Amino acid sequence: DEPTEESKAENLRKWEISRRQLLRIIGVAGAAAATTPFIPGLLNRGSSEASSDNHQHPVEHHGSQVTETTDQRIRQWGMIIDLRRCDGCQGVDKPPQCTIACNEGHFVPEPMEWIETYEYELEGGGTFFQPTICNQCQNPPCVNVCPVGATWSTPEGVVLIDKDRCIGCRMCMAACPYERRFFTWTEPAVPPESLFVEYSPEHQVPMLKGMVYKCDFCPEMARSGRLPFCAQACPNAAIYYGDLEEDIATNGEEIVQFSKYISDNGAYRHKEELGTRPRVHYIPGYGQDVGRD
Repeated sequence: DEPTEESKAENLRKWEISRRQLLRIIGVAGAAAATTPFIPGLLNRGSSEASSDNHQHPVEHHGSQVTETTDQRIRQWGMIIDLRRCDGCQGVDKPPQCTIACNEGHFVPEPMEWIETYEYELEGGGTFFQPTICNQCQNPPCVNVCPVGATWSTPEGVVLIDKDRCIGCRMCMAACPYERRFFTWTEPAVPPESLFVEYSPEHQVPMLKGMVYKCDFCPEMARSGRLPFCAQACPNAAIYYGDLEEDIATNGEEIVQFSKYISDNGAYRHKEELGTRPRVHYIPGYGQDVGRD
């Protein structure tokens, strides 16, 4: 029999649902194959059914869309950088791979580098390397001085910038004790790929002249179960990313208890004496676990 209009519509609806499910599966599988393994235990724990359509909801902030998770609890993103495993990528005879991956993943224009690896002298001789990014301070001086509210802390503890409000006054740059904010003095190069990205303060592309930019801590990647670009690219797995709320972190190779790992290994936070309360923790070291003497 010739199918009716109703049956055609019903078949089309079922096909669309199947197609969306297939694309979702392909997307997850593709991400897992192309990047560091899924962040175990951090996301969607016990809520696989809820993650289909109701896992996230958009929240308005100054006219821009910011996404927050709604399942179970609000995440509290944090990072641990184990300097015992960091040799500045000398062991692979390349520039710091965390910097390269961050630049490529965020279309960061030269000479801007959201994450830089500095070499410091050790007492008694020798040196150590320290990758330095926006510390996602919980008492951020940059936020406190912005005259137009263009930078703020999210409930997840990430400090973001909204270029739709930024007036380029650079007061936040002057206030940042870590020098981790950057200004586009000239018209930045806009790769064709970035033109397809819908703007959000969580991924600040395409970039514009006369704006302040910085590390955004990749919260949207974490929500989808992926490690930030810097952690994925580290050849020595020195960068752990995790959720302080669940007290868990991973470098893609192992899972650790966030609080215990930093406590047992004498972690410190860069310039924490300033009272900025950074979310980035460092394990002291000089690359000894990867063969550096």
